[in-house]
Amino acid sequence: MNPVVDVKDLETTFFLKSGPFRAVNRISYSINQAETLGIVGESGCGKSVTSFSLMRLIDRPGKVTHGQALLNGKDLFKLSEPEIESVRGGQMAMIFQEPMTALNPVLTIGFQMNEQIEKHLKLTKKDAKDRAIEMLQLVGIPSAAERYDNYSHQLSGGMRQRAMIAMALSCNPQFLIADEPTTALDVTIQAQILELFQNLQEKLKMSVQFITHDLGVISEVSDKVLVMYAGQMCETGPTQEVLTSPRHPYTAALIESRPQMGHRIDRLKTIEGSVPAPHELPVGCPFSNRCSRVKSECWTIKPAFVNITPTRKIACFNPL
Repeated sequence: MNPVVDVKDLETTFFLKSGPFRAVNRISYSINQAETLGIVGESGCGKSVTSFSLMRLIDRPGKVTHGQALLNGKDLFKLSEPEIESVRGGQMAMIFQEPMTALNPVLTIGFQMNEQIEKHLKLTKKDAKDRAIEMLQLVGIPSAAERYDNYSHQLSGGMRQRAMIAMALSCNPQFLIADEPTTALDVTIQAQILELFQNLQEKLKMSVQFITHDLGVISEVSDKVLVMYAGQMCETGPTQEVLTSPRHPYTAALIESRPQMGHRIDRLKTIEGSVPAPHELPVGCPFSNRCSRVKSECWTIKPAFVNITPTRKIACFNPL
């Protein structure tokens, strides 16, 4: 099966006064039709920059400096600005992390939805409005026809998130990026959004890139997982295999830091130290200054990202 999304050696660099900083450092992955890839890691590991790179939304001083991002065989980085605008919001869409800042506060929800529906589906204003209201109903917003004329500040956090999902799905995208879509929601609304999300994906057969720092969410929604640290790939494989039998020390440390149902402890485990600043990254493995299994070569040689089984890959000299 040819993947819907095929990312090859993606590198995104920010050119700062202190020097260039690679926020995403040569990462590669693919996503098949109706498949979900979960990308996890601590804040600042490059999850969102990866997604913004694919959407061609990286602004100066940032720039995609290497690699390919193929959507149905078409390289997104080689498209002209008018060409990428015809793809973005249509064939691929994104649910942003914080809907309060992603939605325009001076335009109604309906106006913002109509704008992209008219552009990508080539519908009349009336048909676009009908489509927008239909999508608002589909994501479970009550009184959708009334909410269509609301501004973002008139909606609750959960309803804003649902409106963002409706907007992203309104043009039936083949590829959807969900950037921590449930982070700001309470657990009850979060469960509803995740169930809605999975139902819509199954119905529309979308390929999904789901970004989160919550391993519990990843275990529910993703088919395979990519663990990132300091802009680099640590481990990838089928979700349940990675979560039940992690091989990279960083993956294992993330899993151990989660509270376990039925286990009472006085203090949660933490990962010692902190993520190094961009100009302080080790020459070798970026996790070497925090790793409990560090070896001498970890400091000076960057481990290759290699297969340890037909479905599992890690970058580590001393795996678990």
